[in-house]
Amino acid sequence: MRRFLRQKDRTPVLAQYRDALTREIILTEQSRVKAVIITVSLLVAVTTMLHVVAPSVLARISHGQFDLTPLYAVYVPFVLFEFMVLYLLARRLKMQGDVPWVRRYLSALIETSIPTFVLYLHMNWMGPEQALGFAAPLAYFLFIILSTLRLDFWLSTFTGFVAAAELFVMAMLYHPAGVTGISASELGYELIRSVMFLIGGILAGSVGVQLRHQFETSIAAATARDRVTNLFGQHVSPAVVERLLVEGADSSSHIRHVAVMFVDFRSFTAGARIRTPQEVVERLDGAFAILVEILDRHGGIVNKFLGDGFLALFGAPIESSNAAREAVAAGREMLAAMDEVNEASSWPLRIGIGIHYGEVVAGNIGSPRRKEYTVIGDTVNFASRLETLNKDFNSQLLISSAVYEAVGEASRDAVSLGPVTIKGYDRPMPVWQLG
Repeated sequence: MRRFLRQKDRTPVLAQYRDALTREIILTEQSRVKAVIITVSLLVAVTTMLHVVAPSVLARISHGQFDLTPLYAVYVPFVLFEFMVLYLLARRLKMQGDVPWVRRYLSALIETSIPTFVLYLHMNWMGPEQALGFAAPLAYFLFIILSTLRLDFWLSTFTGFVAAAELFVMAMLYHPAGVTGISASELGYELIRSVMFLIGGILAGSVGVQLRHQFETSIAAATARDRVTNLFGQHVSPAVVERLLVEGADSSSHIRHVAVMFVDFRSFTAGARIRTPQEVVERLDGAFAILVEILDRHGGIVNKFLGDGFLALFGAPIESSNAAREAVAAGREMLAAMDEVNEASSWPLRIGIGIHYGEVVAGNIGSPRRKEYTVIGDTVNFASRLETLNKDFNSQLLISSAVYEAVGEASRDAVSLGPVTIKGYDRPMPVWQLG
């Protein structure tokens, strides 16, 4: 995959990768904000229900000082703020942009300060000493854990730092004996507790980094895979895609020796006239599925589907020293497979195959807005002419002399048709029949 990304056209790949990663980060941030809203809302709802159903419980805990007004005075603006964050994230997602880092840190500061406000209320209700040992300090951990979804080590560390600093400041300011009256053991206790929150933020950041790394790895792999598919067609087999990702694939134009195969269904149009479109599509798809699977096994790829036929390549985009041999073996197996299928079908299909081997210009060709990997050259034209000659000779598999010579012993059963006049060529060319 790394080698593939280092090719000349890596810029679009990296841009696509960055866009995909940014999108995933924003989606996880949306999940985190929603989790914060739900968590805080549930806590406030439970507290409100207790106040309504069993007010004596809260009265004992708060020494009769509990009041819903300041709680909602903090809760309502906070929830509105979080919904605003969700709105801004949705806008960024729609605009395919990232969230400014200042906004991220400001959001982390505001969110992590919520337990501080709750701690302040608890201190007023039950006293500083009891409040510091009650639930509010533990609420910092909720925000530290949820900061993991930010997928940013420094943001999570910042969250842990804010929690540690604010808790320590609250403990110092509201200590019953005052700041000057704190003993060394009490100071050490508060410092250790605050440091634990900082360590929690660091650990959450580490987990976030690992999650981000997994996102990056999967997105990079998917982006590279999509790039291969876009370049070489969605009909490239999974095995070929894997080889392209591992070995790299240069999509720039270059000269290469390739075996070119043209396949066409004979008299398909006539048979299609008396059948429904659904029947035509199903029959054609079924036949293509069989033929393409055979191509996959022999290392070929379908470069283009041409209505009721296709152009296949052997030796491109992945080089092969046995391209001609693989093409002939695939052609023979295709004929055998179609004979077997035709025996069980009410609509038998006869195919014609033409194979030529030679130099082509292979590469990513097209306009700046739309390009595709293809091959150009006389080798392609000659293979197409060979395939059409099947009509004249009532044959199914014709090869050129270049293929005959390259295949060697595997083509010894080939029948020479002699020099044949081929449209577009000045002199007759030797043609061989197989199958």
